[in-house]
Amino acid sequence: MKITRTIALLMWFIASIFYSYQYILRVMPSIMMHDIMQQFHINTMTFGQFSGVYYICYALMHLPIGIALDRYGPKKVMSLCILITALGSLPIILSDYWLYLIAGRILIGMGSSAAILSVFKIIRLVFAQERFTRMLSFSVMIGLIGAIYGGGPVNYMCSILGYKAVTLFFISMGVLLSIVTYFIVPNITIPQSTSILSDIREVFGNKKIMLICCLAGLMVGPLEGFADVWGGRFLQQVYGFEPSFAIGFPSIIFVGLCFGAPVLSFIAEKKNNYLATIISAAIIMTMSFTLLLSGKLSIQFMSLLFIITGICCSYQTYAIYIASTYVRASVVGLTTAVANMIIMVFGYLFHSVIGWIISIFGGVNNPRAFSYGIATIPIALAIGGIGFTIIYLEEKRQRLVLS
Repeated sequence: MKITRTIALLMWFIASIFYSYQYILRVMPSIMMHDIMQQFHINTMTFGQFSGVYYICYALMHLPIGIALDRYGPKKVMSLCILITALGSLPIILSDYWLYLIAGRILIGMGSSAAILSVFKIIRLVFAQERFTRMLSFSVMIGLIGAIYGGGPVNYMCSILGYKAVTLFFISMGVLLSIVTYFIVPNITIPQSTSILSDIREVFGNKKIMLICCLAGLMVGPLEGFADVWGGRFLQQVYGFEPSFAIGFPSIIFVGLCFGAPVLSFIAEKKNNYLATIISAAIIMTMSFTLLLSGKLSIQFMSLLFIITGICCSYQTYAIYIASTYVRASVVGLTTAVANMIIMVFGYLFHSVIGWIISIFGGVNNPRAFSYGIATIPIALAIGGIGFTIIYLEEKRQRLVLS
C-alpha cells in the first residue's frame, strides 16, 4: 500500500498524541492522590507501590512490544495498547478494592510502553531516513507538553467536575483514540523471514548497538538522576534554596528538553553528523554539571545551564536512531525497544548509585555527601562522551579507508 504524505503525518500525529496521553495518565494519580487514598483505604506506602508498579511493567513490556511491532505492525499493536492504557483507569470509577487499582496500574504501564516504540516504528516506516530525528524530536515535544502542562488543567478539572468524572473523560478519550487509530492507521508490516529468537540474538549480539546503548545510558544522569529525584535536595543542601523552590527548580531541564529537542535536531540535520552532536552534548553537560558542583552559581546562570542541559538531553533521540541503523528494517522495533530499555536501566542505576554515595558520606543532611553523589553525573557524562568520540573517530577512519 502506498503511503501518502497526509496519511504518514496522520500516523505520526496519532502516535505522538498517544505518547502525550500516556504521560497524562502517568502523572494523574499524583493529582488525585488524596481522593484515591480515601477511596481505596490505603496509606502512603501502598500508594507508592501503586505508583511505582507502572515503571516496572513499562520496562518489562518493551521487548515483547518491540517484537510485536515488527511482526504485526503499528495498526494492531497501537490500537490494542491504547485501549489497554485507557481501560487501566477503570478501577478508579468502578471499585474500591486496592488490588484492582494495582491491576489497572499494571495495564497502564503495559499499554504505555507501546507509545514511544510506536513513534519510533512509524517514523522509520513512513518517513525518509534523514527526517527521523526531526519527527522524533517533535513527538518528544508533544509528549512532554502532556507531562509538564497536563497537571494544571487536570487538577482544575478535578476541582470543578470531580476526580471520577475526569477519570471517565480520559478513559473515553483513550477508547476514542484507539478506534481512530484502528481505522486511520494502515496495516503496514514487513515480511519476516527469521524467528523471534534469531531477531533477539541479532540485536543483542550486535556489539555496536550494545556499546551505543550503554554509552547513551551513561549520559542519562542529568535527566534521570538529577531532574527526576536528587536535584531538589542537592539545591537545598549545597545552595541553601528553600525546599518549595528547590523541588520544582530542576524541572527547567524538562522544559529545555521539551522545546529544545527540535532545535538540536535542526543542528544535527544541518551538520549531518549525529555522533558529533552527541559528543557536543556530552561536553556541554559535563561542563554544566562541573560548574554546578562549585556551589557558587547564581539562580539566573543556573536557569540558563538547566535549559541548555535539557536541550542536550535530547541526545537520546540520536543515539537510538544510530542504533537502529545497524540492523535490518524488519527488526527496527525490537532494536529501539532494547535501546530504550537499556537507557532506562541506567536511570535506575543512577538513582541507586547516587543514593548509595550520599549514604556513605553522611546522609541526606550533609552538603558534601550530595556533592559527591551528584559528581557521578559529570564523570559518567565524560566517559560517555569519550566513548562516542572513539566510535566517531573509528567510523571516520573506516570511511577514509573505503574512499
